[in-house]
Amino acid sequence: MSVPVWPYPARCAHRGAGKLAPENTLAAIRHGAAIGYRMFEFDVKLSADGVLVLMHDPTVDRTTSGHGRLASFTLGQIARLDAGSWHSPAFAGEPVPTLAGVAAWLRANHCLANIEIKPCPGREAETGAAVALEARALWAGAAVPPLLSSFSSQALAAAGAVAPELPRALLMHRLPHDWLAQVRALGCVAIDLHHELLDAALIDAAHAEGLKVLAYTVNDPGRAAMLAGMGLDLLITDAVDRIAFA
Repeated sequence: MSVPVWPYPARCAHRGAGKLAPENTLAAIRHGAAIGYRMFEFDVKLSADGVLVLMHDPTVDRTTSGHGRLASFTLGQIARLDAGSWHSPAFAGEPVPTLAGVAAWLRANHCLANIEIKPCPGREAETGAAVALEARALWAGAAVPPLLSSFSSQALAAAGAVAPELPRALLMHRLPHDWLAQVRALGCVAIDLHHELLDAALIDAAHAEGLKVLAYTVNDPGRAAMLAGMGLDLLITDAVDRIAFA
């Protein structure tokens, strides 16, 4: 799968439209698409029986009707969870989607993906490899592949080992002094930083090294405009109703 030179749009919806609809569900992705967004960030974990599903937290408690660690649930058990009622009654009964199901919808509707590899504790390499292999298969023949990102170096290294052609971004809460060496060692094409860490000098420095720069999670339109003016490549936002897609 060949990767065109940075084929992604300037705006990406965080966890689907994860504030206006239940995060990490197809309902959220459809909502963002209806507004006009064409790229979606979402979190992926492995179930107990090795199926990739969308979920942010290590437990299912916050965003579903269930209780306990996601890693202890089989796909059959996950399928019985209500992932919508916590948000609002309109979404009652919304299921936890699989990566395969989301990929099918995105490809059918000409939308793009930023898959955050969000491993359950202790499953970093396993999850990274599983996401990369399944993404390769699910997006086979696609003009634009999904962008894989993670805070876990182990997960990104494993993803790169099994599917080196898929573009990867290193997520960082802070900027260590050796950030460039880390990015190079992992073969990443981009850094993905909390927006408060970014300024024009850092964006320019990354660009000088041939890297793209992403920012999360930017919900203020003024800050979004400021970062765009600095040359930011991709902005991730919850505020899909207030920050125009591009």
